[in-house]
Amino acid sequence: MKIKRIAIVGGGTAGWLAANHLGVELSRDPDIEITLIESKDIPIIGVGEGTVPQIKATLKKFGIAEVDLLASCDATFKQGIKFSQWMDVKKHGEKHFYYHPFSSPFPSGYDVTNYWLNNKEDCDFSKLSEIYSIAESNRSPKQKSSPPYVGAVDYAYHFNAVKFAELLANNAREKFAVKHIYETIAQVTTSDDGSLSGFIYGDGRTQQFDFFVDCTGFASLLLGKTLGVPFLNKSDQILTDTALALQEPIAQTDEIQPYTSATAHAAGWIWDIPLTTRRGIGFVYSSEHMSESQAVEGFSAYLGRDLHSANLRKIPMQIGYRESFWQKNCVALGLAQGFVEPLEATSILVTDFAALQLARNFPVFAQDIAAVSDYCNKVVRYTWERVIDFVQLHYYISDRRDSRFWQESTENSMLSDVLRERLALWKIAAPKKSDFFSAFDIFGVENYLFVLYGMHYPTRAGVVGVKEVDRAKELINSVQEKSRHMSGALLSHRRWLTELQQALASR
Repeated sequence: MKIKRIAIVGGGTAGWLAANHLGVELSRDPDIEITLIESKDIPIIGVGEGTVPQIKATLKKFGIAEVDLLASCDATFKQGIKFSQWMDVKKHGEKHFYYHPFSSPFPSGYDVTNYWLNNKEDCDFSKLSEIYSIAESNRSPKQKSSPPYVGAVDYAYHFNAVKFAELLANNAREKFAVKHIYETIAQVTTSDDGSLSGFIYGDGRTQQFDFFVDCTGFASLLLGKTLGVPFLNKSDQILTDTALALQEPIAQTDEIQPYTSATAHAAGWIWDIPLTTRRGIGFVYSSEHMSESQAVEGFSAYLGRDLHSANLRKIPMQIGYRESFWQKNCVALGLAQGFVEPLEATSILVTDFAALQLARNFPVFAQDIAAVSDYCNKVVRYTWERVIDFVQLHYYISDRRDSRFWQESTENSMLSDVLRERLALWKIAAPKKSDFFSAFDIFGVENYLFVLYGMHYPTRAGVVGVKEVDRAKELINSVQEKSRHMSGALLSHRRWLTELQQALASR
């Protein structure tokens, strides 16, 4: 049987990313009909407001103009993440921070890591990227003349998640003829072989489909509840399980930081994401190590005002992923598939990645599903495991011991075999590209280097030859000179965005 009728259940970022990816790959087949079904009674979570640079390629592929994203989603540029207070304050001071920038620490492609290990007192590892200075001076990554999706340095975005979903929805409907209906699903129907067959809606009407994409959030209505795919709980590796979130207005004259702030506290961390009109701020914590009242007190201290009577949004987090993301004729994406807390903006990243895998490997016939799903499940499960490794790394290698949370996070023996082996290897020698042997290692050597050495991981420094020393010095000096030049030449982040809005208004 040929697969013709595809149902995506749930809107939001996950549902509309799926609709666009499938639309791009399947629009050439006139038999394919894609329908997105969402309920007006179920709001989207809409918290994921940070991305990584891969999103630019995705939006370009969808045919979405960068200017439309910036204009319609309150979007700002993100050049990386600034981590503050993730290390022992007594050893490193209250002002210690490091960057995980969207760039390479290999100037001109040359690996200077071993030289840096022998001379790390000379500069922070973050300064091997020109983004350090650009971000610290609140500069835009783009010049006025920069082409769409291209900058003087690499970047991603912060945006209003609800408006971003609307942008994706409009694109899917207009470019790929995705049908969009509002219905309340009263019952999911199944076939004799256990696969999904369709829905009974709240008013009693029925509708049949051939293939299903579950974007119903943590509820996982199709993959979890109907097909019974188990959830693999990873809370023994990632201890945070709750977030308190709010939105804070900003003045139109305020500077805009071109990065996500991630500030650690006694039982987790705080995200601070700037948009053009507001900040999205969230207090992430472990409910096993901090009460909600204590969390509100900590959040209040961060913002400098009492939040006990504020309208805080409490978000319970299920840390882990479904054992299979593809079961029979159903695939789950977004929170219905899994979640590993907001650190490093992995939610949209993995959703985008998994939706791309689905679209590129979409089966033409029902009998193709078994082979394709086996392959994709292996790929996506490997990706989840490596994402968990990278997020857990931030906690595990910290030298904070000032609370039970940090003691248990840093002494936690529940590491994957892959991360345990890599950390042992990286005490002997610095990470190298060949340590990441899979194309599905979403985080590679550059990402690990910035986090490991931003947090002072103890790697043994190897011998460096005289020629290597001279070359490394020359290249590091060139990075720092380029940083100074770009910090002076690039417009401020706020000014660049303001001038864009003014130009659009004058059209």
